[in-house]
Amino acid sequence: MAYLTLRGINKIYPNGFHAVHDFNLEIEKGEFIVFVGSSGCGKSTTLRMIAGLENISKGEFYIDGVRANEMGPRERGVAMVFQSYALYPHMTVYDNLAFGLTLQGVDDDVIEERVNHTARILGLTDYLERLPRELSGGQRQRVAVGRAIIRKVDIFLMDEPLSNLDAKQRVTMRSEITQLHRETGATTIYVTHDQTEAMTMADRIVVMKDGYIQQVGTPYDLYFNPVNMFVAGFIGEPPMNFVDCKVKNGNLVLSDNQIELRAVAEQDVLDKYEGREIVFGFRPECVHPVIGERVKSGYRVKCFVNLVELLGDNTNVYVNFDGFNSILKVDPHNSPSVGSSFEFAIPYESVYLFDKETEKRIKTKSFE
Repeated sequence: MAYLTLRGINKIYPNGFHAVHDFNLEIEKGEFIVFVGSSGCGKSTTLRMIAGLENISKGEFYIDGVRANEMGPRERGVAMVFQSYALYPHMTVYDNLAFGLTLQGVDDDVIEERVNHTARILGLTDYLERLPRELSGGQRQRVAVGRAIIRKVDIFLMDEPLSNLDAKQRVTMRSEITQLHRETGATTIYVTHDQTEAMTMADRIVVMKDGYIQQVGTPYDLYFNPVNMFVAGFIGEPPMNFVDCKVKNGNLVLSDNQIELRAVAEQDVLDKYEGREIVFGFRPECVHPVIGERVKSGYRVKCFVNLVELLGDNTNVYVNFDGFNSILKVDPHNSPSVGSSFEFAIPYESVYLFDKETEKRIKTKSFE
């Protein structure tokens, strides 16, 4: 059995709201798991059930093979870092870090050693005598993380710990939390709505929507092999482009153009979806501008440029073709101008197809 096991977990509130549906997951010891999804998808509720802060309405939760449904938070051996820092405003950084150990009756000498060690790891040594109000947001978040790791527990739970920080602080704290995970080896479950945090930090990602798991996998799996349109559109920045099409005589028919579907789909797919609507998807960064040269394999699309955003290392180009708006990610040295016509190519291996009704991914040919 895995270190943490969730079987058929459900959360139903007294008012009848079903927040989490049939959540099944096995987590190995030392893994860094990220729950990701938009607000209200059930990720924080699931984390709180793991912590023992919410009762499990239905299902079973095991820690190292022992059923933990009825265990209190302390019995579960978890440490939690919240979005709001939850520091004691009247206590110094030293006392905030030491507080949990003091409650456990740990000797003062041991507390001092652990506090100083934790402060060195997190770069807080010079701030131990300060109050929380005298710290920056990033420093306060370090104190909150330090208060969790100082207890030396086996399970860390983090609920959107970086959402109150600015962009630069988030990047710094992401790398620090990842490094801390490597050093401690603790099993970590991290909740966020930010797919960049999920992609850069996780061993595996759990994508949630409306209380249901959509897909579980490595960042690579979710990016290159999404199982449905939600995952495909959620993972990646800018998100995947989707174009509604109809299959007719082996072609994808848009409003003004036809694309040969048999180049990317097997015959059984052509037969199944003949006369039906499907969704054609491609990622913004997979396109190639057509500048005079011949494209050997891929779809060529002519479009109109509505907006250009120079971001430094790349340029986002907002285009319209056949009545559909899409985003392209191109080299800033080959950026088209606003109001111009532009031609780009989509390699066959970069094409995704989805069932219009179920939104599930349709199998395409392998180009390996």
